[in-house]
Amino acid sequence: MANEDDHPLVLINTFTVASVDQDHLVALLTQVTCESIVDAPGFLSATLHRSLDGRKVVMYARWRTAAAYTAMRQSGQSQLALDAIAKIATFQPGMYQIVDEFRPGRL
Repeated sequence: MANEDDHPLVLINTFTVASVDQDHLVALLTQVTCESIVDAPGFLSATLHRSLDGRKVVMYARWRTAAAYTAMRQSGQSQLALDAIAKIATFQPGMYQIVDEFRPGRL
C-alpha cells in the first residue's frame, strides 16, 4: 500500500445553509481561501460550487499532503472566517484520496 503522502489529499466539504445566506457563505469561503489558504505551503487548488436550489455550497480542495492541510488549520489564520461560517451554515467535512480520474479519450 502506498504512503498517504504519495497522493494529494482531497477535501470535499459540503455546507448546508438557508437559501438567503448562500451568497454570503460563498463570499466568506472566497475571502478565507484568498486571504489565508492560497499561499499556505502544500496548497494545490480549490474549487467552490453552489447548488442551484440555494441550500448547499461545496468546496473541493487539493493539498499536497494531509500534514500540509493540518499545519494550515493549526496556524489559526482562518479561524475568524470559520467562526463566521459556523454561524450561518452547518457542514460535513470529508478527506479523500484520488483513486482514478476519468477524462474523454482515456482508455
